[in-house]
Amino acid sequence: MSAIALATAPAPAPLAVAPSVIGSDAPVPLEDGRRVPYANFDYAASAPCLSAVQDAISAALPYYSSVHRGAGYASQVTTAAYEKARETVREFLGAWRRSSVVFTRNTTDAMNLLAHCVPSGTTVVVFETEHHATLLPWRRAVRLPAPSSPLEAVAAADRALAECPGGPRLLVVTAASNVTGEVWPLAELSAVARKHGARIAVDAAQLVPHRQLDMTALGLDYVAFSGHKLYAPFGAGVLAGRSDWLRAADPYLKGGGASASVEDHGNRAHWHADPESRHEAGTPNVLGVIALAAACETLAATGWTPLVEHEERLLARLRSGLARIPGVRELTLWADGSPRVGIVSFVVDGWEARDLALALSGQYGIGVRDGKFCAHPFVRHLLGASDATGGTCADGQSSAVRASFGIGTTEAHVDRLLDAIARLAHTR
Repeated sequence: MSAIALATAPAPAPLAVAPSVIGSDAPVPLEDGRRVPYANFDYAASAPCLSAVQDAISAALPYYSSVHRGAGYASQVTTAAYEKARETVREFLGAWRRSSVVFTRNTTDAMNLLAHCVPSGTTVVVFETEHHATLLPWRRAVRLPAPSSPLEAVAAADRALAECPGGPRLLVVTAASNVTGEVWPLAELSAVARKHGARIAVDAAQLVPHRQLDMTALGLDYVAFSGHKLYAPFGAGVLAGRSDWLRAADPYLKGGGASASVEDHGNRAHWHADPESRHEAGTPNVLGVIALAAACETLAATGWTPLVEHEERLLARLRSGLARIPGVRELTLWADGSPRVGIVSFVVDGWEARDLALALSGQYGIGVRDGKFCAHPFVRHLLGASDATGGTCADGQSSAVRASFGIGTTEAHVDRLLDAIARLAHTR
């Protein structure tokens, strides 16, 4: 296949069956010496690899080469695949056709890139409920407390933006919480930002593996997400959005690719005007980008309706099952009717989160996450701990257990998790 043919290949037709993931039945050892199929409930940290992503990597490897400026056939093919990936991501996000798509390492890298590019004097409004990747990078931030409802989130953002001093303003929000799975009211928050002449940046790392996101329809200025949460665990991420701030800022990394020309023995550099070249210095993660694009194509070709319906059945089964187990408390910010993705965090009376996670793994072959999930202020708020002191809650809990899932998760997996939690809760 020529480089041109590869770059203009048609979009895949809708799939008749749900995609599959690698390792869904991998055997894992238990403490008693038995081996059982792994039950993976740690998708929110890193989702397993889609089979279609593995296939895309295998197809790309024979022609793997450097991108841009290479004259050889392999370099032309690889460059075409790399640049086609930008269009795939742009379409996947419903981004405006002239939006920049900058490939990064992950969401954290993407948000730090945006923080590097915001104009001097920009005031950033951000809630304490954010992942650290979105909470911490800003030079001048107004940090809002956890809102009591989606309506209060919109009202709080409205008040904060109205009170901001003059100069550029940026509202930064999550699309779906990595702690509770709750989906934030992006359309309403975007409207509030526009009302005040501000921009809005969205951490979509936990939403895009589960729901369709349309940047244009929602009026979003910037979106960041990670491939490793989108069933493409090969180390690539994305910052997509308006080009002007990216074009005006110095390169995030200074080096080859970012420079259009270098003169005076290296004392004077002229940077690329194109934001994508400007902020992708060095040899990029070509295979990670190809993997990420393959995941976007696969999810789009599958169609969101069957994926969402399957996930919501599993989510209802898991949440109702946890509610029936004595001593288990789910962590939620808002009322039960709020939309959410396949993420549930909880605590169990008498159990430290780490001990429970280890027991689920060692005794039942179930993988969950424990801790504060890189969202320390938010988890402390949900647990009733003092964020000022960083102390533990009244019941001794300082962290929680998180079960998250997606493609490849079955009702049998959910029932197995519930049975294990019920048995362990009964022992304390």
